Amino acid sequence: MEITQASAATTRTALIVIDVQESFRRYDNWPSVSNPQIVEQVDRLVRLARAKGDLVVWVLHSEPGTGNLFDPALGHVHPIEGLAPIDGEPVVTKTSHNAFTTTNLQQLLVQHGVGELVICGIRTEQCCETTTRVGSDLGYQVVFVTDATATHPIEHRDAPAGRSLAEILADPRTLGTAEIIARTEYALAGRFARIATVAELEQG
Repeated sequence: MEITQASAATTRTALIVIDVQESFRRYDNWPSVSNPQIVEQVDRLVRLARAKGDLVVWVLHSEPGTGNLFDPALGHVHPIEGLAPIDGEPVVTKTSHNAFTTTNLQQLLVQHGVGELVICGIRTEQCCETTTRVGSDLGYQVVFVTDATATHPIEHRDAPAGRSLAEILADPRTLGTAEIIARTEYALAGRFARIATVAELEQG
């Protein structure tokens, strides 16, 4: 079977948990996270997926040799406390923004007969959105669960480096999390994904 295109005949769903890892909690900007309940929200999706017999795939971001918080040598490239794979749930490690390019994710999905993806994780507009776009282009039906994603304010491209979180938040050019999330939903809805909430998926 081709592994470059999702088969229209496949119907199984996979929950893709993207980068909900300790690396992010170690950053100084963690207090500004858009969704302080990200672990609880993702855990609800994981429990739901397991109850339905869906595949749960854990994606971690790694930047070996950089010495930053995503360098596995520092020990932070693992799920945040409260989340953990169980036996049989694949864990893939990526070095790109999307979860496909530098992993065997597509092969895993084909092997498990997956035709639909449910996306959650960190960050909303970065790894979650790019994975959604690539997944859609590969032929998957994608559900983007916005309230099970999280992000942080984004500084203007011309902002000086090394500012404190307070200075970043006080800058009127800083893009706030509500606007980031809204832009992602506008870009994805009707083009790349169906937007849903955790509660909506729990209700079936």
